[in-house]
Amino acid sequence: MNRPQPPRVTPGTFSTPEQPGRPPSDAVVLFDGTPAALNKWEADKNPPEPTNWVVKDGSMQCVPGSGYIRTKEEFGDCQLHVEWAAPTKVEGNSQGRGNSGVFLMGQTEIQVLDNYENPTYADGFAGSVYGVNPPHANALRAPGEWQVYDIIFRRPIFKDGKMLDSGRFTVMLNGVVVQDSTPLEGGGGHKGRSSDHAMPDKGPLKLQDHGNPVRYRNIWLRTLPKRAVDGGDMGAMTPEAATAKKQEIAKTIREDAAKLQGLAKLRRQMESLCYAPDAATSKQAQDGILAWIAAVKQTPAANMEAKKGEIMQMREAVDYMTRFKFLPDDFTAKPQIDKIVESNGWNK
Repeated sequence: MNRPQPPRVTPGTFSTPEQPGRPPSDAVVLFDGTPAALNKWEADKNPPEPTNWVVKDGSMQCVPGSGYIRTKEEFGDCQLHVEWAAPTKVEGNSQGRGNSGVFLMGQTEIQVLDNYENPTYADGFAGSVYGVNPPHANALRAPGEWQVYDIIFRRPIFKDGKMLDSGRFTVMLNGVVVQDSTPLEGGGGHKGRSSDHAMPDKGPLKLQDHGNPVRYRNIWLRTLPKRAVDGGDMGAMTPEAATAKKQEIAKTIREDAAKLQGLAKLRRQMESLCYAPDAATSKQAQDGILAWIAAVKQTPAANMEAKKGEIMQMREAVDYMTRFKFLPDDFTAKPQIDKIVESNGWNK
């Protein structure tokens, strides 16, 4: 119970064809359907300038020829939610039909394409990590209907020129997993799967102008905690980070124990040893347990049944702590407690 508790996030709601859903409470909302939301975006040009994309009927629409659009704010590892729709009127084929793209950190693309009954090269399908890996399935709805991407993005991690993590994508298209922790393999590109390389800590989210009036709505993002290889202390912790966290928790418990008396203090001292060893606390706990046993032995027989729960809990705790060597496995308290339990017939 002393380990860090996860923060509370109020979940959002699911979208319907008619109405976009609501983002979770900790999301960064990048487009909510209002014209004002376009102020969070700019043309992908340097120096920056306003975009010519338009907001219409609650969606942000690409104006062919206006160029890519990018967020003014930059992001790294994230959970990204994007909804998009290809034109209802079907024109063109293969890559010339409802083409756009979602570029994480402005570099690595999850393809947007109307592949409903429209074949193309495999690693250019909707849901592909473009130029790297085809989607596991074609889960598209018909043209004009809203498609939903939920994307988990992890950028590559390099240190001293050595790759520690290749980076990866997990993508769901309309609730179907189409990328499952796919390595970036350098980031991809048209016929250009490249060698692995480092990326900056953050970059803008970009949406592609590929000459088709693709629409977008309900775009939001949640930043993800750093991985251990990136200096993070959540998720898969390094042994060193785990040891440091355990020591921090043990220190907090011992500070709390110092404010207590009697059995409550003893229990907290014992609990702290499960997180990190400490010779002084171990001696205090052992002395406290032996003193507790001595007091139990002085309890009148008529009152023993009332102490059964306390005694059985202590027996379980001491057994656990000696078995996992938080206390010495030859600690004399264990057989003494066992004898008390046996003499009262509680071990049956």
